[in-house]
Amino acid sequence: MTETFPEDWSTALALVAHPDDPEYGMAAAVARWTSQGKRVVYALATSGEEGIEGMSPDECGPLREGEQIASAAVVGVDEVEFWGFPDSQIFNTPELRAKVAETIERIAPDVVLSLYGGPEWAPGFPNQRDHMEFAAAVVDAFDGLENKPRALFTNGPDVTHAADVEGFTDAAIAALECHRVYLEVLDPNTPVVEQATAQVDRGTGPIDGFDAARASGFTLVRGDA
Repeated sequence: MTETFPEDWSTALALVAHPDDPEYGMAAAVARWTSQGKRVVYALATSGEEGIEGMSPDECGPLREGEQIASAAVVGVDEVEFWGFPDSQIFNTPELRAKVAETIERIAPDVVLSLYGGPEWAPGFPNQRDHMEFAAAVVDAFDGLENKPRALFTNGPDVTHAADVEGFTDAAIAALECHRVYLEVLDPNTPVVEQATAQVDRGTGPIDGFDAARASGFTLVRGDA
C-alpha cells in the first residue's frame, strides 16, 4: 500500500543535479505544496552548461539558469540556487557532500527531496551518471548530519509515498515548458508543449495502491514520514 506523502511540514528542500530535474517528476507536487503556503527551495549542483548541443557552456549556463528560475516561479518556488559544480562531471566527492550538508543546515528544511540514484529507471532505461553520483552524495551527506531533517525522499521508481496532484498538472506542464530552448534542441520535431505534456503525463499517472487519478511518487530513503 502506497502511503500518502506527509503534509504536516513547513519547508522542503529539493536537491538536484541540473536545471529541469525538478520538472521531470516533482513539479506537480511542488505546485500542490506551495498552494498550501509551504516553502520549497531548489538547489542545483550545476547550471546545466553542457546540456544544449551546439551551444557553448558560457552561453548555455546562464540561459538554463534563467529557464530554471522561470520554471520554478510557475510552481510557486522563488528561492533557487546554483552551486557551480561542473555539468556532466558530478561525482560523490567530499566537496559535493560538504555543499549538500551546508545547504541543508542553512535552509533547515523539514523534508529533503532528491534524485533517484539507481542504475536504471526500468529495464533498458539507464539512469544518468550525474544523477547517480549526486544522489549518493545527498544520502552520504544526510547520514553525516548531526541534526537531520525529518525525512529524505527521492523521486523515482519503487514508490513508497505519493502526493495527489489532480489539478496541479497544468502548472507542471507550464513549468517544464519554461525550458523552451533546451527542449527545442532536444527534439526539434515536437512542439515544446507536446513534449512537456507527454513528460508530465508519464510522471503523474495513477500509482498502484494510491487512490488518486494523478499522483507524484516518492521513495522514503531516510527518516520517518
